Amino acid sequence: MNTKVRYGVRTAMELALKKPGEDIYQKDISINQEISYKYLDQIIAGLKSAGLVTTVSGKKSGYILTREPGRISVYDIYTAFNPGLAVVECLSDEEVCKKEERCAAKHFWEELNDVVERYLKSITINDLLEKQVEINKQLAE
Repeated sequence: MNTKVRYGVRTAMELALKKPGEDIYQKDISINQEISYKYLDQIIAGLKSAGLVTTVSGKKSGYILTREPGRISVYDIYTAFNPGLAVVECLSDEEVCKKEERCAAKHFWEELNDVVERYLKSITINDLLEKQVEINKQLAE
């Protein structure tokens, strides 16, 4: 998982913590998630292009998720920054493997790819927030 995906997940989590009527600004996300303001521009742009985040305008502008956190999967965020999942290069749509027809390992990689994809699709931002609450409780004890 590249940095954009990891930071995209953290940004979505930060936005999901927003209370109704509360504005979340890029500066706040940058500080809270320790992501440089400049790099966060790229993260938010990717999430906006994927339709996961939108800008709220008004007296003060900010960002919000376009869907409930339980309806945004980690895979949604992954695909905001990548054309598709490929655990190895030979599974990429952009890659043509000369050994494709005679490679038994390819079937293994395809199955692994399917498992990873299903897992990423099964975990939502809400699931991660629930886990974060558990962690925070443990740390407070």
